[in-house]
Amino acid sequence: MKVVIAGGGNVGSFIARELRDSGHTVAVLEQQTGVVSRRRAEPGSDGIAWVVADACEFRSLEAAELATCDVMIAATGDDEDNLVISLLSRQEFAVPRIVARVNHPQNEWLFNETWGVDVAVSTPHLLTALTEEAVNVGSLVRLFKLEQGNVTLVEVTLDQDSPAVNQALKELDLPRDATIVAVIRQQHVVVPRGDTVLAIGDEVLALVTPEVEGELRQLLE
Repeated sequence: MKVVIAGGGNVGSFIARELRDSGHTVAVLEQQTGVVSRRRAEPGSDGIAWVVADACEFRSLEAAELATCDVMIAATGDDEDNLVISLLSRQEFAVPRIVARVNHPQNEWLFNETWGVDVAVSTPHLLTALTEEAVNVGSLVRLFKLEQGNVTLVEVTLDQDSPAVNQALKELDLPRDATIVAVIRQQHVVVPRGDTVLAIGDEVLALVTPEVEGELRQLLE
């Protein structure tokens, strides 16, 4: 997979190395010459194309052959830049998948399909969700939004009052647009099947649309 990352800061460079180590072809666009020179000289930067370029400019993206990439990651520290990069990537270069970093939570509502964003990553919201997931038992917690918010990854740790306890998944009558994707039991992942019986303390992960989230809550909480 070919990935282009806009932003050579700590976030962008870390993502670049992780993707490189996973076998992907990675290029990083950074407009500050000094940052690019420093990144190139750092240990572990081999195999990554570090390019001096302004990712908000059409010509820079064209020179980076963005039309041939599979994923664009807008990871700069400026939300306005990330939105412009996302929009250009989608409208001008038809990039199949666009992931954008949200720096300020109040701007998250802008990061949607109108601006070409497939997945918006807001660190403060992720930290909030993971904190709730760690301390809340019996309550449904939204972990991550996918497909411009049309699908959400949710988690609930079943307590003794959950109507799902001692029920097989096939008996739950799940809504059509809700799918249980994993059950974590005593630190082991259980692949959910129709005959999987849920127990107190199970961490249930599900993908659900907003329309049926309420129905899923009634089944699990």
